[in-house]
Amino acid sequence: MSPSPDPHTETIAAIATAPGAGGVGIVRVSGPRAADIANAMLGHAPTPRHAHFAAFRQADGALIDRGLVLYFPAPNSYTGEHVLELQGHGSVITLDSLLRRVCVLGARLARPGEFTERAFLNGKLDLAQAEAVADLIAARSQSAARAALGSLEGVFSRRVQALLEALIALRVHVEAAIDFPEEEIDFLADPVIGQQLGELRQQLQTLLTEARRGLRLNDGLRVAIVGRPNVGKSSLLNALAGADRAIVTEIAGTTRDVLREQLVFDGVAVELIDTAGLRDSDDPVEREGVRRARAQLEHADVALLVTDAENLQGDIAALEALPATPQRLVVINKIDRDGGSPGRDVEKRELLRLSAQSGVGLDTLREALRELAGGGQDEASGGAFSARRRHVLALEAVDTHLALTDEVLAAGAGELAAEELRQAQQALAEITGEFHSDDLLGAIFSSFCIGK
Repeated sequence: MSPSPDPHTETIAAIATAPGAGGVGIVRVSGPRAADIANAMLGHAPTPRHAHFAAFRQADGALIDRGLVLYFPAPNSYTGEHVLELQGHGSVITLDSLLRRVCVLGARLARPGEFTERAFLNGKLDLAQAEAVADLIAARSQSAARAALGSLEGVFSRRVQALLEALIALRVHVEAAIDFPEEEIDFLADPVIGQQLGELRQQLQTLLTEARRGLRLNDGLRVAIVGRPNVGKSSLLNALAGADRAIVTEIAGTTRDVLREQLVFDGVAVELIDTAGLRDSDDPVEREGVRRARAQLEHADVALLVTDAENLQGDIAALEALPATPQRLVVINKIDRDGGSPGRDVEKRELLRLSAQSGVGLDTLREALRELAGGGQDEASGGAFSARRRHVLALEAVDTHLALTDEVLAAGAGELAAEELRQAQQALAEITGEFHSDDLLGAIFSSFCIGK
């Protein structure tokens, strides 16, 4: 469980917003001395949740700036503590002087993410919501921002909590059966247990699929473009980027190193990774390029195989021998030469036909990549949420424990089933921070901006 907040915690302060000259900058303060600092700045006690116009002065009366003072007493604030906001002009020099004055009055400089960490420790946010704050700030696309807002509003947390409640109910049922070993009735063989476990695993798979999509929305879709030399990989990257990012020649093996291009397709971030043509070579530089191409596949979300109609089956077979990736697309390029029709195969949805040189069929590929990245799914109903890699790993751990539960229950090993369910519960509760370690909190909040 989350530790109880310390009522004697220090007062912290940071520049929360500093847009530059001409804008509004904010110095944020949180902690027990916030009210005293507000009093010192105003010359009188502030009215909660009211804006006060004030002159911000040094100890000797010298004017620092003029601006607004807002005071939010605990527990009705972002952090759950007394919170003070001093809004002034956006000059970095002015805000720095104001921050120094606040520190003289009893605050200390906040660590990165400390405001949100205190909100978590005081029960204002769970851990998944706290992480969504950073994800919203770092969002690289409209879809990522909407998904982060969904998590901040608790969409992901509520789904996790519902799954957790179902898991606890199953665990209670199993442990109750263990408590009556002398009974002639085999409670572990009760079909209700099997039904509950089956439903729980199905709910988990649905959530895991959506969490993986949320991870792609958060991190962006990583697409490794692979194929034989001179099949049009670099031409395809240039066509999607709308610029000559990769060198294209008729000489096989022109691409030797990995080339990355960041794009946004209809509000969805996509990272294209152009790789060396896959073939055996005596050239040590080209061999190193091929090695790097294979390595990129191990970390990619999508393997985008570029081929042509003549070599389609052989290239697909060669792709099967490469490191596995969660998703694969096969692009039959150069249809302007073989007379093929552009578009996506109706039955084999992973198969697309286009011409990188003429641009025919590129929109279909963009839409396919957007779908794989999670764009457009669940957005209308507000169901999309952002997720982090640790969330996906935790859900995968739960899936493993539930699969083992199924196995040991079939063998009648109730104690082992109860232990697997206990570990599944702990892994699931780590997502929202019901169970956590100090090291985990340190790693999460240290990646935040100062002032958040």
